[in-house]
Amino acid sequence: MEIRGIRRECLDTLRAVGNSQHPREFVAVLRETNGVIEEFDLAPGTVVTERSAGFSPEMMPLDVHTAGSAHSHPSGALRPSDADMRFFGRMGQYHLIFGPPYGEEDWRAFRRDGTPVFLEVIE
Repeated sequence: MEIRGIRRECLDTLRAVGNSQHPREFVAVLRETNGVIEEFDLAPGTVVTERSAGFSPEMMPLDVHTAGSAHSHPSGALRPSDADMRFFGRMGQYHLIFGPPYGEEDWRAFRRDGTPVFLEVIE
C-alpha cells in the first residue's frame, strides 16, 4: 500500500496528543483509507515514560488498513532511534515522529526502513 498523504485533522490531533502527553511519549497506530492516513488508534496496554512508549502489537485488532505508527520524542529528536527501527519493522509501512513544541513543522515521516518520506497534508 502506498500512502500519499495525511488528513490535516488527523495530523493536528496527533500533534495535540503529543503536546498533552509531554514530557511523556505517546504511541498510536495509524489507519488509512485509499492511501490517505485519516485515523489513529491509541493502543491498549501502552506503557509510557519520559524516555519510551511501548505496547504489544498483538493487542491491536487485525486491520488491513493499518498504515504504521505515530509517536513522540519529547527530546525533540525527529529521527528514528534504534528502538524505533526495531518497532517499525513490526508495525506497518509508514511512521510519524512528533516533537516539541508540536507545531506544524515539528514532525517527520519515515518508511519502515527509516528512510524519510514526504506526506502531503490533505485538507
